[in-house]
Amino acid sequence: MVVPARDLPASVRIHEVGARDGLQNEKAVVPTEIKAEFIHRLAQAGLTTIEATSFVHPKWVPQLADAERLFPMLDGLQGVALPVLVPNERGLDRALALGADRIAVFASATESFAKANLNRTVDESLQMFAPVVARAKEQGGHVRGYLSMCFGDPWEGAVPVHQVVRVAKSLMDLGCDELSLGDTIGVATPAHVRSLLAALNEEGVPTSAIGVHFHDTYGQALSNTFAALQHGVRTVDASAGGLGGCPYAKSATGNLATEDLVWMLQGLGVDTGVDLGRLTATSVWLAEQLGRPSPSRTVRALSPDSHKE
Repeated sequence: MVVPARDLPASVRIHEVGARDGLQNEKAVVPTEIKAEFIHRLAQAGLTTIEATSFVHPKWVPQLADAERLFPMLDGLQGVALPVLVPNERGLDRALALGADRIAVFASATESFAKANLNRTVDESLQMFAPVVARAKEQGGHVRGYLSMCFGDPWEGAVPVHQVVRVAKSLMDLGCDELSLGDTIGVATPAHVRSLLAALNEEGVPTSAIGVHFHDTYGQALSNTFAALQHGVRTVDASAGGLGGCPYAKSATGNLATEDLVWMLQGLGVDTGVDLGRLTATSVWLAEQLGRPSPSRTVRALSPDSHKE
């Protein structure tokens, strides 16, 4: 039953991260053909923003070492944005050579994670991103800035809101079109989400430029998403089947499952453009390829056989 809630957006754009953030933590290398098929199936389910891959050095993320081979396999997709992650100018060169026009850089709100993930301080990482963002914009590209550890850090504990706002504002000042707030280890709660969003607005970062990226470590991803929607956020990151984690933060469990998000939004009368049946079938198919059941509760509920080993 659809029962709309007050003060929610009429529609939400889902930024699907399953093919990149979802698969990057898989220990067994997923064949390139399977990745391409996965992305095509996601598009057929109605997802219009699908993060395709990452142009980081293969040494750091072996699972995504096939970016040059994968990206051309997606040429036939129409009306689908295919963002790619780049860490530096070398990664940008690789992405631009393949015609990528949506770029994402990834920063940290904490020094500990910046060191673990990028081997740099927070300010050094921002300096590294400056020419990447500038060149991508010169080429007419769209740039997303990911900001990790916005709510808590496994080494530093709770992260002060003002600390997150400083780095977020710096990313936007570089020229990013969009900011994704990452709850990398899944410790956020709804009031904390609202507090951070309000603080960003006070510093001139508009809600229209903000997306949210929640992990479900403590089962709070949907609650936190609802709080963000109430604030006016209209872009939500999610991963088909609930895949994902973070190779540099062992306490980070799976991303918010796209199916769980779509189920909630459908019940609220919020349009996503996504066919839940097709999406569920896609996650069941991928779970079969990976040899294990999907962690998504909605996938399990709609596909009773999907829990079988």
